[in-house]
Amino acid sequence: MELRILILFFSFTLFLAGCTKEVKIDIPGYEEKVVIDGRIETGMPPIVLISKTQDIYSPTTLDAFLNSFQSGAIVTVSDGTTTVVLDEICSDNLPPGTEAMAAALFGIPEAELANYHLCAYSTFNPAIWGQVGKTYSLKVELNGETFTSSTQIVAPTPLDSVFWVQDPGANPGYGYSWATLSDPAGFDAYMWEVKRINMVNGATKDPAFKATFSPVIDDEFFNGQTFNFYYENPFTWEDETVADADKGFYKQGDSVVIKFSKIDAAVYEFLEKKYMQLGTAGNPFASPTTIPSNIQGGAIGLWAGYSPSFDTLYCQP
Repeated sequence: MELRILILFFSFTLFLAGCTKEVKIDIPGYEEKVVIDGRIETGMPPIVLISKTQDIYSPTTLDAFLNSFQSGAIVTVSDGTTTVVLDEICSDNLPPGTEAMAAALFGIPEAELANYHLCAYSTFNPAIWGQVGKTYSLKVELNGETFTSSTQIVAPTPLDSVFWVQDPGANPGYGYSWATLSDPAGFDAYMWEVKRINMVNGATKDPAFKATFSPVIDDEFFNGQTFNFYYENPFTWEDETVADADKGFYKQGDSVVIKFSKIDAAVYEFLEKKYMQLGTAGNPFASPTTIPSNIQGGAIGLWAGYSPSFDTLYCQP
């Protein structure tokens, strides 16, 4: 009886082995696309970077990244009344006296601008700088193609207050940045960025604003409510001088400028999916994320309006 069961078991195993099927996956080929990364915020000029997508198998070097940027485009921004053709501005060939503004536009320390040939489209004409309540249209003409988009600078919603709280699970003297927000009725979405302005060797500790982990939120769960929330310190995660137990926290004595920007629905949808994808990169169990673009005409990317409000947080009990 046992021999008969054993024979049946091996016969069934061989049957299953003979039922395998070769599966072929058709992976689509690489298709080069234009990428537009543009922004305009209150009191600042528009800035537009234009590049081409890169094949996943191409070299990921700094030169390859810089060479992907596109020159020779005609880039126009209009608020419905004023229309301005933007200038192509390169970090290593700036008009005298514009270095500080260019450093802010490119997000590169002023002393390092000349080290890169990074070109963008912007203007020093204040007639088209961002104003609350206006809608800005973008038109990019490049190599016979035309791409368009529009975005709003919506009315800002400032934070009620900001405060630092020492975290009970952290080492003494370390905690998160906290804030109180009164969200108005209706759809609203926000973005949180920070930089520390502690002076180190005659300069501020952080040269530019940095987004935190998952920095965009909408008011789906707090519409019309007043509530407290907190964010971590994004500068510590890759700082090798910070002990692992202290990463994510602000240290007592830090001075932090918080940039809290209001954004419209299309900008929120793009950024929310973008940071979701960045947060799950490399995770084989994560669901695929499709990032929506608000660019029409076949390009991908984002044309975004921001209305920031600023607060200074002094990390003291």
